[in-house]
Amino acid sequence: MKDLKQRTVRGGLARLCAQAATFLLRLGSLMVLARLLVPKDFGLVGMVTAFTGVLSLFRDFGLSSAAVQRTNVTEEQISTLFWINIFVGVLLGLMALAAAPAIAVFYHEPRLFGVTAVLSLGFLFNAAGVQHSALLQRQMRFTTLAVIGVVSLIVATAIAIGGAKAGYGYWALVAMTVALPLTGTIGFWLTTGWVPGMPQRRTGIRSMMRFGGTLTLNGLVAYIAYNSEKVLIGRFWGIDAIGIYGRAYQLINIPTENLNSAVGEVAFSALSRLQDDPSRLKSYFLKGYSLVLGLTLPITIACAFFADDVVFVLLGPKWNDAAPIFRLLAPTIAIFAIINPLGWLLNSIGLVARGLKIALVFAPVMIAGYVVGLPYGPKGVAFAYSTVMALWVIPLIAWCVHGTVISLWDILLAVSRPLASGILAGGLAFVVRLAYGQSLSPLPRLILESIIILVTYLGILLFVTGQKSLYLDLYRGLKAPSTMPVSS
Repeated sequence: MKDLKQRTVRGGLARLCAQAATFLLRLGSLMVLARLLVPKDFGLVGMVTAFTGVLSLFRDFGLSSAAVQRTNVTEEQISTLFWINIFVGVLLGLMALAAAPAIAVFYHEPRLFGVTAVLSLGFLFNAAGVQHSALLQRQMRFTTLAVIGVVSLIVATAIAIGGAKAGYGYWALVAMTVALPLTGTIGFWLTTGWVPGMPQRRTGIRSMMRFGGTLTLNGLVAYIAYNSEKVLIGRFWGIDAIGIYGRAYQLINIPTENLNSAVGEVAFSALSRLQDDPSRLKSYFLKGYSLVLGLTLPITIACAFFADDVVFVLLGPKWNDAAPIFRLLAPTIAIFAIINPLGWLLNSIGLVARGLKIALVFAPVMIAGYVVGLPYGPKGVAFAYSTVMALWVIPLIAWCVHGTVISLWDILLAVSRPLASGILAGGLAFVVRLAYGQSLSPLPRLILESIIILVTYLGILLFVTGQKSLYLDLYRGLKAPSTMPVSS
């Protein structure tokens, strides 16, 4: 606990560096695969993952988070949780395999049977590494986790690109999806050196099961809320429509997923250690929250203003139909950056039941929005997605922070500074685009727009809105010497 700040800052830096590498790898693979494959290939896999993604929410039953959140855990508890995870992984794999015929019939696409059958293996591969990953998180060995994540993605990406170039089409994407958890699990076993013992009764895991079960149900409801539109588009508008919408959605979610994964994993571990220290918990949370917002909001502005250039450069000209969908979804980057970190807070202090109640209220509203937008095609759904999210964000924040050490005003203040900086920077870049952009091709124009946004944004954020002290404090925490190991 004495060097928790240093471990948190260093772990956060390691995860951010890894996520930067992951971002580049995912972006690079998306660019290459978008040119080697056709929308139908992505659409076929997207149809299956819309269903298997629901099962994926149960892949560890929240037991990894439960193991990290607990102040103390025993060897017997971790071993028992490991075997529970294996059982869940096998069960989910069998459920996915059993659902394969129904998925093929639902979409009127027989090729989906084989795709679903192969993807079902991923559940077992993931289950075998869940508790090993949780041990690394408890020990705050985030550099190790970062290296494993990057190496796994490199291997999976190489397999996908090699398969696509060899002419395997959508099977290249299937192989990538399965290779990722397999490679990660091998890395977790090799680095921890932990071999689980036999499961035992009366190890005191009931409360952990309850925590994990509530967290899993919360994730299931949220997943349905955020992904039902893909099922609807695929069912009523066809393979090409879901392929184009899916690429726009994936591209728009890369920044949010990477940043929330990088900072969230570290923040949850640190906040869990501070759940009995309200003042330090508030300080740690707001710093992590401001960091995520500071890194995400300029990306939101760039995607909203320059969607056509982003899609053309990253995906290629045959994906131009994705540009308007990409632009309509751009506000969700900022909204997810605002609301996702609230989950760190609720989960770390044990308020998982509140998170579940919020999800149960939010999901029907979100799905109703999709239904309203569906007759207008993917664009209508994208507009409905962003609109409902924007209308919901303030009530969600107020509900999440009620009765905690964080207030609604704390959140609004943290959001206002990077948001104002991003809008001003984006406005300047847009003016420059109007004046000089037409004389440039898409790639140099996008580079110019990005440089203007980045430089202007950083200048305003650091020196006008007073955020310089936050980043200096993080830098000092990075340089401070580590003095004491953290017990697992």
